[in-house]
Amino acid sequence: MKVTVVGAGNVGATCADILAYREVVNEVVLVDIKEGMAEGKALDIWQKAPIDMYDTRTVGVTADYSRTANSDVVVITSGLPRKPGMSRDDLIETNAGIVKSVTEQVVAHSPNAIIIVVSNPLDVMTYQAHITSKLPRTKVIGMAGILDTARYRAFLAEALNVSPKDIQAMLLGGHGDTMVPLPRYTTVGGIPVTELIDADKLNAIIERTKVGGGELVKLMGTSAWYAPGSAAAQMVEAIVRDQKRVVPVCIKLEGEYGIDNCYLGVPVVLGKNGVEKVIELQLDEKEMSDLRTSRDHVMEVMNVLDKINNK
Repeated sequence: MKVTVVGAGNVGATCADILAYREVVNEVVLVDIKEGMAEGKALDIWQKAPIDMYDTRTVGVTADYSRTANSDVVVITSGLPRKPGMSRDDLIETNAGIVKSVTEQVVAHSPNAIIIVVSNPLDVMTYQAHITSKLPRTKVIGMAGILDTARYRAFLAEALNVSPKDIQAMLLGGHGDTMVPLPRYTTVGGIPVTELIDADKLNAIIERTKVGGGELVKLMGTSAWYAPGSAAAQMVEAIVRDQKRVVPVCIKLEGEYGIDNCYLGVPVVLGKNGVEKVIELQLDEKEMSDLRTSRDHVMEVMNVLDKINNK
């Protein structure tokens, strides 16, 4: 089995490292446009194999997609962070161009690969990869829900002073401050979280989760990478090992939740065929209203991309 990670920055390199360490596949190929970057990080990961005791080979290449041929899964982390003075539309146009180019080369060499998009803005970059690849919606998905849910669970574990292993949670919607965490579907060791924490504290955690990425940018001056890289690796593992994991991912909705033609995070069954089932939860009136608000926000950004692509 072979996985390609496009983009050897912090997120991509973390994802590759975890896949190698966990021996999820036989080979991980790192690709980057910066000369020597992917080669160096792949070599560094391979040199710790005797220390951490794994056999996965890691290979790095500079813009050579022929080396990625016949990958089973491709993770796209490419893109630029938003710079001072750069508008949202400028960021979308720049990263959409990058994701489009990468996707074209990925599909040319690995037409049967499942594509996981990590590039931001996440929901609209998943849209770009999907329309470029022309693959079924089940094979082009975005990584956001696993990361956002992990942050939510981590904050709850800290507040309750319990192990994060015992917390299960679900959230829906776009990747950003319109995401929709679902306390009704949040449990600690099977106990509803609402029985263990005050409503005010829970709401504060939900609001912190919504801006979880921004909190890290303020602290470090750059985006997170350990948790996003780990989240992408978990998705790869679920696919490669056909684990049938129930996780939230960004996918094009086609009538689910009463929503059409919008890329949103929803729970799915993730296995060897990519998304094997979209799970439609029974939402109450407020949850449905919040999801529609999230949809409207994502559709607004998708419309920006449409205008850019139709220039």
